[in-house]
Amino acid sequence: MLRNYFKIAFRNLLRNKGFSIINISGLAIGMAGAMLILMWIQHEFSYDQFHENKDRIYEMWNRTVFDGKLQSWGTTPKVLGKTLKQEYPDIQEVSRVEIRSPFLLIVGDNKVRVKGGFVDPGFLSMFSFPVLKGDAKTALNNVYSIVITEKLAKSLFNDDNPIGKTIKIENKDNFIVTGLVKNPPSNSHFQFEYLLPWAYLTKIGWDDDYWGNNSTDTYIELKKGVNAATFNAKVRDFTIRHSKGEEQNELFIHPLSKLRLYSKFDGKLEGGRIDLVKIFGILAAFILVIACINFMNLSTARSEKRAKEVGIRKVIGAERTALVRQFLGESILLALIAGVLAIAIVQLFLPVFNSVTEKQLSVQYGNPYFWLFFFSFILFTGMLAGSYPAFYLSAFQPVRVLKGTLKAVHTSFNPRKVLVITQFTIAIILIISTLFIRRQIQYSQERETGYSKDNLIYHFLTEDLEKNYPVIKEELLSSGTAISVCKTSAPITQGFSNSWGFEWKGKDPKQKIIFNRFCVDDDLTKTIGLKIIQGRDINLKEFPTDSTACILSESAARIMGFKDPVGQIVKDNGIDWHVVGVIKDFVLQSPFENTEPMVIEGAKGWFNVIHIKLNPANSTAQNIKAAEQIFKKHNFQFPFEYQFIDQEYAQKFNDAQRTSKLITIFAMLTIIISCMGLFGLATYMAENRTKEIGVRKVLGASVINITALLSKDFLKLIVIAILIASPIAYWAMSKWLQTFSYHINMQWWIFIASGIVSLFIAFSTVSYQAIKAAMANPVKSLRTE
Repeated sequence: MLRNYFKIAFRNLLRNKGFSIINISGLAIGMAGAMLILMWIQHEFSYDQFHENKDRIYEMWNRTVFDGKLQSWGTTPKVLGKTLKQEYPDIQEVSRVEIRSPFLLIVGDNKVRVKGGFVDPGFLSMFSFPVLKGDAKTALNNVYSIVITEKLAKSLFNDDNPIGKTIKIENKDNFIVTGLVKNPPSNSHFQFEYLLPWAYLTKIGWDDDYWGNNSTDTYIELKKGVNAATFNAKVRDFTIRHSKGEEQNELFIHPLSKLRLYSKFDGKLEGGRIDLVKIFGILAAFILVIACINFMNLSTARSEKRAKEVGIRKVIGAERTALVRQFLGESILLALIAGVLAIAIVQLFLPVFNSVTEKQLSVQYGNPYFWLFFFSFILFTGMLAGSYPAFYLSAFQPVRVLKGTLKAVHTSFNPRKVLVITQFTIAIILIISTLFIRRQIQYSQERETGYSKDNLIYHFLTEDLEKNYPVIKEELLSSGTAISVCKTSAPITQGFSNSWGFEWKGKDPKQKIIFNRFCVDDDLTKTIGLKIIQGRDINLKEFPTDSTACILSESAARIMGFKDPVGQIVKDNGIDWHVVGVIKDFVLQSPFENTEPMVIEGAKGWFNVIHIKLNPANSTAQNIKAAEQIFKKHNFQFPFEYQFIDQEYAQKFNDAQRTSKLITIFAMLTIIISCMGLFGLATYMAENRTKEIGVRKVLGASVINITALLSKDFLKLIVIAILIASPIAYWAMSKWLQTFSYHINMQWWIFIASGIVSLFIAFSTVSYQAIKAAMANPVKSLRTE
């Protein structure tokens, strides 16, 4: 019997080649799209899951309620980690982590600038990064130890054993390689080329015991059997107690296994990238459903061709359940063929998909779970796509069929039309969503940053640059290469640190406000292009006491309640900073969020970066060449490695643009699949109404009349889909836009444009077959009928 079912299925495939191609290719494209998305989702869920003790590892986070909204952040004071370890025997291991700006590593003539971090000795014991050489427990015990990855070892030592060899960092201190680890996998949120001991950070004076300096990631591993919820309750007021009330934020533990997907809270108890994963999960379901709807529609549309087969089978005793099994078997066979084709499509387009997502996904052919998933996916798709046609075809009544009445059980509505409306409703929702996402990104890109990005570069400070900075600044200005230069704690596109610990006269003790902290020597506003709205810039030449001067952002001055901010005292980290000016708010970190209050502190702060405003009177190439010569003159052992601020600012949109590209691609995919189904139905309709078209042409109907007649029924369905899709998309996009503090308003032209585009695409798809049918010779069609 099974063999007979397969034989009949293959005969039907060969007999209806055109419809079979549309059915299989539509299903294959839909399955391939869904598989690509599911591969991406699986990779997102795999982040940090390879760590052996992941269920006992947590990152320390802060949270508090400000202005009625819950605020959470994952940076903590440097002093937190060691203090936790001292007080709580429940903790197995602690490691602070600071992934710093790239350092220059030197071995002989080999010089590479790569990203690494400072960690506590327990880092390699806590996290499961395979140690290929060396001892994980002791590799970072010495102040001048360094652990490197395979990739870095290859760059510096070729194929030689790196253990025991020396690496000079920033042309300053020599470090002995004590460990070699495998490169961190792409699904790790830790990405580094080397690890240095925290003890070295302490030795060079970059460590501190200030509870208001939230600049470090702190991780703990709890001992076996320790209840996480109980421990979480113990540490809740830890920061408040140890800062003697200066810091009012609550401490809590956040599981390592949730860091990738649940680390953007936005006023909620949990949230983040998981929302994006859910969106793409829904998108995968939409694509698969649309492909299955094509299958259902085309299968039921061709049902009359198989009506006599059903009738005869029932007359000779076939049960309806047997017919259902037969038709489901046929759909599963088609799904299997489509699945094989889908794998080929996935393999073909995977490099492009990886390029867009910036991942290295691959099909795991050697993994038995892949094949289990693949065949389960095939079975599910086949059952989903074939269920309605199977029950529809098996419902034919044999007496009516054999008498020539080719209709199945009557219903109060046409399921085929409902399926077309559903299909295009989904496609139109995706079109509207894509336009809103692209418009939101464009809106944020056009946002006024509050400073001038043009002709602005920065360079990280090395020891020689720090020592020779006054001379370098003078030569850059006197040579006409730059019009202004300043030192800062970080690039203007990045945050440095933040704190609740700022104090000022008249502050409400219950007030909980976090301020960004930024440090500069002088000439900040001139170099960066910030707008002073009150007072002046920090200027050490004219005002030597400006080493303890500070500038407030407009929002910081407003929050502090200063009617006249200039001359006021703001206390931070044991220093009384006197306010000399107020600047207009500017975008420091996310261009999608509102600006945050900021205190810019003077020369007693920390400096890591030189900002240079290049002379616009010269060409960029000329300025860069001149700057490089000056830097090499005073910093000859280091390469001139600069970054353009405008390029770095543009990178803030990379993640959003990737999301936009993916949604655009899959929205186009849903439209293509929907149009394939519509084309198949239009072809069937044209075939089924050949005699009617011939009669109408003989009676004088024009090509335009017939085209309009054949197209209008389909266009009515698209109009209904537009009317259903628009309010759904409006609700969804309203919710999505609310996740951004800085966002566009709902724009009706997007809905109108989406409707017009949908109608045009549908009409173009249907009109080809309609025009072809309308232009056919009526004599031939009538003779055939």
